[in-house]
Amino acid sequence: MRLLLLGCTGLVGRELIPMLLQQGHELTVVSRRPEAVRIELGAPEVTWVGVDPAQSSSWEKAGALHAALVAAEGVVNLAGEPIAEQRWTPEHLKRLFDSRIATTEHLVQAMAGLEQPPSVLVNASAVGFYGTSETASFVESSAGGDDVLGRLCQAWEAAAAQKPLATRLVMVRIGIVLAGDGGALGKMLPVFRAGFGGPIGTGRQWMSWIHRTDLCRLIQTALETPAWSGVVNGVAPNPVSMGEFAFTLGRCLGRPSLLPVPGPVLHLLLGDGARVVLDGQQVRSERLEPLGFRFSHPDLIEALASATKTSLR
Repeated sequence: MRLLLLGCTGLVGRELIPMLLQQGHELTVVSRRPEAVRIELGAPEVTWVGVDPAQSSSWEKAGALHAALVAAEGVVNLAGEPIAEQRWTPEHLKRLFDSRIATTEHLVQAMAGLEQPPSVLVNASAVGFYGTSETASFVESSAGGDDVLGRLCQAWEAAAAQKPLATRLVMVRIGIVLAGDGGALGKMLPVFRAGFGGPIGTGRQWMSWIHRTDLCRLIQTALETPAWSGVVNGVAPNPVSMGEFAFTLGRCLGRPSLLPVPGPVLHLLLGDGARVVLDGQQVRSERLEPLGFRFSHPDLIEALASATKTSLR
């Protein structure tokens, strides 16, 4: 399948691109810095388009991005600025929204103008769709939340839903992605390995997680399987509390996990962005098992051992 990938050059893309290539797909990848990413990923067989997909000018009919879309049989859209890496100033909130919603709006508008649009769009969303709670449990049919991330995800999904009728849409609400080379786990590992790890905040907040390999397999399956459509929660079957996550990570690394990180410290560093780590939601999928998807890493201890390259023996 000829695929166009947006937002696939970071944590997820580092595994997704090689996986899709191994399955025989032809890839065109959009990046604002294609040369640097091409060297980093080491994928010479990939076609690179160096534009910012959040800018309407990038989608002009005479441009390389439009030409790649015309040729594409499927699209993966994971584009979006990182959520919890800096304070939520008005300027940063605008980037969070524009990088997701503007990109998706431009994409589906360009698809709508094609005589033969791509047959499938796999579009990212996030478990932040549901809002936060220490007591509630959420599945795909649950209502959306009314906080910043809930509104962001709902607007993001509404933009993707405007895709052409001929295009099958799979919306993946992604949880915390476990990989040793980045994301939340990548930031926690040096602290835990030094023996200073522990739960963040109260430790009672929920972490709905997924191993990166399983997320990439889920995206690949969504692309290749016509029976898949609509919303799926990209989370492993067993969400845990932050306290349990910290304990399990310490156990996996053979290090203590007793030193909590106070919430006010994160608030000082990240402002409202700290909510992503201090608040949480217990999210499961009611759709993945009926669709036939089987996780390679359903249990946290094994998933962490795999992500950190640690032996369980």
